[in-house]
Amino acid sequence: MTKERLNPLNDYLFLKIMGEKGDEEQLCAFLNAVLGRKGQDALASVEIIENKTITAEVVGDKSSILDVRARTCRGERANIEVQLRNLGNMDRRSLFYWSLEFSRGMEAGKDYRDAPNVIAINIVNYEFLVQVPAFHTSFHIWEDTYRDILLTDALEIHFIDMVKFRRLGEKDIRNDPLHRWLTWFDQKSPQPLVEEIIKMDTAIRKAEEKMVYVSSDKEALRAYQMRELALSDWTSGLNHAREEGMRKGRQEGRQENMQEIAKALKALGDPVEKIAVVTGLSVEDIAKL
Repeated sequence: MTKERLNPLNDYLFLKIMGEKGDEEQLCAFLNAVLGRKGQDALASVEIIENKTITAEVVGDKSSILDVRARTCRGERANIEVQLRNLGNMDRRSLFYWSLEFSRGMEAGKDYRDAPNVIAINIVNYEFLVQVPAFHTSFHIWEDTYRDILLTDALEIHFIDMVKFRRLGEKDIRNDPLHRWLTWFDQKSPQPLVEEIIKMDTAIRKAEEKMVYVSSDKEALRAYQMRELALSDWTSGLNHAREEGMRKGRQEGRQENMQEIAKALKALGDPVEKIAVVTGLSVEDIAKL
């Protein structure tokens, strides 16, 4: 029986693969793929900022954010977050975390001109920005009327929609490095395709090697499973709350509907006892209408 491949987009595993010291090669390659930087424009290196002490409490906390942070060789700061569940307000959430990274880059007493450019990258596993067909969108601050005037290049926010990416008929894994990365990130990608990508891309091969290494560590594998369970529990909780809300709404709607029927029957002079049988309301409640 074939062993199921781990999910690289489990945010704990993503952090272990892309966000620890020694993961610079694959992180730099992924950033170049997202930003479309090639040749002389490509990033030569990144410095990973380790900002998480990964404890059992952090892994089990459904609300904890396991993001990857880095400084590029050009002084930019990057923040990468994987969000597998739609918690709402992803636009504002991303802007908030962008602002945190921007403020972290400003040391007290420094000139605003020294503030770093910050790139936020959000990988989401649900359909985001339904009005846009593209799986990859990026945002900057442009003037409303003169759309070619950029206020500042300090802000850059990317969204990568895995649902839309999966819908692509053909993935251009030979020419597009971002297609290679997202195919590798997708747990549902056929194993022969994953193996083909690993052979053609050294940075992805490095990421695969790190994932295999992490999966062989019992504590790390347990943390991965805890994170999967925490996210599943959260999803179940949200679904239950939604269903309960809908059920309560239906009950309240039925109650209001029965009250309107009771009012109409009462106006027609029907006996209270008969109205109670028809609507299911109590005689006392009908008398108050």
